[in-house]
Amino acid sequence: MYEHFPLQDIFGYPRHFAILTKVLIYPSFQATNPTSPALLTSAINMAGEVRPYVKIRSAIFPADKDVVSQLFLAYAKSLPIKLDFQGFDEELAGLPGKYAEENGGGVWLAYTTSSQPTVTNDATLPIPTQDTIIGCVALRSFTASTPTCELKRLYLTPASRGLGVSKLLMVGVIRKARELGYKEMLLDTLSSMTAARRLYEGYGFEETEKYYDSVEGAAFYKLVL
Repeated sequence: MYEHFPLQDIFGYPRHFAILTKVLIYPSFQATNPTSPALLTSAINMAGEVRPYVKIRSAIFPADKDVVSQLFLAYAKSLPIKLDFQGFDEELAGLPGKYAEENGGGVWLAYTTSSQPTVTNDATLPIPTQDTIIGCVALRSFTASTPTCELKRLYLTPASRGLGVSKLLMVGVIRKARELGYKEMLLDTLSSMTAARRLYEGYGFEETEKYYDSVEGAAFYKLVL
């Protein structure tokens, strides 16, 4: 079922990055609120170029372990620091580990899909092409006096940047955290990563005190859900 909503009403951020033309609510993200972040979008940029459809789905383990590992590795390589202090190698080997649904976590994948028309005797029908995974985000439970979770591993492939995918992933993971009953969400980043910090602050994250021993130049954020 397709429904049309103003972009501002759905996400609460400006229309400038794209024009949202179609929205589809998927069962894995089904919610009573029509602003559920399981979205199928067809975006057209200001130049009139049709962008690929972008979808978000939950990662399924063990089927998606390899692709999640590849995205997490690409994320790690994109950073100016090594993640040894976080036990990153052990995290990859043990996926889903702390991100398992039964542990109060999850991993979500963003992917593009497109279709091309084919003429049959009866009609012109779209034939889907192979899906391409373009990004991810993860969530894990965090021990605290208040039900708290931590946002992890937000990553987009370089070719996908500019499609608004980070915004879809952020909306999705925040919505899921609320559905799971969390009251606060934590994350850490680097002070030098100004674009990432601006993205987080745009969703209401505020700088907070250090909640674990990280590297020099780390910045810590908290969102009250």
